[in-house]
This record gives sequence, C-alpha cells and structure tokens, in this order.
Amino acid sequence: MTKLSHLDERGQASMVDVSSKAATERTATAEARVVISEDAFKQVVDGTLPKGDVIATARIAGILGAKKTSELIPLCHPLAITHAGIEIVPQPDGRTLQVTSTAKTTGQTGVEMEALTAAAIAALTIYDMVKAIDKSAVIESVRLLTKSGGKSGSYQAPQRSPEERESPKSSGKRSAARVIPRVLSHETTAPPAATAADGRENLRQFMVARGLRPSEWAQSASVPLNELYGYLSGHSRKLSSEAIEKLAKAARTTPEQMLAGKRPR
Repeated sequence: MTKLSHLDERGQASMVDVSSKAATERTATAEARVVISEDAFKQVVDGTLPKGDVIATARIAGILGAKKTSELIPLCHPLAITHAGIEIVPQPDGRTLQVTSTAKTTGQTGVEMEALTAAAIAALTIYDMVKAIDKSAVIESVRLLTKSGGKSGSYQAPQRSPEERESPKSSGKRSAARVIPRVLSHETTAPPAATAADGRENLRQFMVARGLRPSEWAQSASVPLNELYGYLSGHSRKLSSEAIEKLAKAARTTPEQMLAGKRPR
C-alpha cells in the first residue's frame, strides 16, 4: 500500500519536505460545473443578474483562490504561481456553467491543489451571485483534469462513460436525484454531431481543435462576449454574419471552415 506523503513516521499530519526535489515546470487543470435554473442561466448569459457580471466576477475570484491556496489548505506549500486562469462557458443544456481552471509554476511541488481551489472558488462565487434567484443551484464534479511535471509525471482524468455523457432532461423543476456529470467541451472525445438547425457543435469542435477560449477569442475578434456565449449556450439560434466574419478572421480561417468544425491542417 502506498504511504501517504502527508503523514510523518508517527502517522501525524505534516507538510512534506520538498527541499531535495528538483524545480521543474508544473501545470494542472481542473474543472467544476454549476447547474442553475433556466431563469438564472438566462440572466447570467444576458448579463442582467442584479449582482452584476457573474462570469467576470467568478473568474477573478478563481484566480485569487489559486493564489491563496496555501492559506486555505493546511498542508499546501506556498507557491510562486506563474499563471492562473479561469474559463467559464455556458453549456447548450441551458442550465450548466462549466468552469475550467489552469495553474502553472516552476517549483518543487505540483499545482493540482491550486487548480482545484481555483475551480471551486469560482464555482462558489457563481453560487453566491445567483443564490438570490436560485438557492437550489448545484456545484458538481469538482475534479482534476490534467497535471504535468514532477517525479510522478503526467495525469489525465478518465473520459466519461456513455451514461454520464447524457444530459438530464430540462424541466421546470429540478430532479431530486443527483445530477449526472456530462462530458466537457475541452475533453478529447468528439462532440455530438451537429444538428441541421445550426453549426453550434461544429463551432465547439473547431474551438477545441484550435484551443480557443471564448473570452480571448471574442476579445481578439472585437465580438461581444455575450453574443458568443449566447450562441454556444443555445440561448440564441445563430451568430450574426458580422460576428462570424470577425471570429473567422481572428482564427485565421474562413467562415465555412469554422462552422464546419474543421481541424487545422
């Protein structure tokens, strides 16, 4: 049985001595998913929630959470974080906000806890922002997605089973049963086939293939973030022709290739 590194010879909790370890580049990504009511979701996407911009506030909170991890988790080492990022993407089911966090450092221990704390704090901030209109919001699936660097090498979370990928049916009342986590847009599995109605899933596939983050892509293309979020979440049925042209230009491709979900050659 593997010995827990946070226990000393007497079985007592202690901070691991990493002074003999080599400093290497370490990265980690984590996720959290927040399931809210359709009304709350609409207000988050539209930016009309009374407390203000939920996504921007949660992003800053998550970054701060990564930086404060050693103050929150007793046995974590204080790390010089070289990068902390949060991406929050409304999902097509019209109820789920997907939080993806990234943490990087060059040091003697990993940043898994920083990435997990960032995702959790961002999710808690979303709950705080929406609780006035949806106290039944659920934070689910806080988990490590990937890590690299250090003696233990790389890790990638297992893919979801087909049963877990199925989205729960949307209804006016939330089921009392536990919400089943669903496959994420950034995971390596291919997204569902696009419907005849629009190229939303093709666009999501294109974003995954190119490593495009909605906030950064929208900013570089001078497209309102809410317009892109609204389309990705299914809140709006189509992007304006102007937005399509700008997004394609920023991604250095054609609108036809972008909406067809083409991978880079």
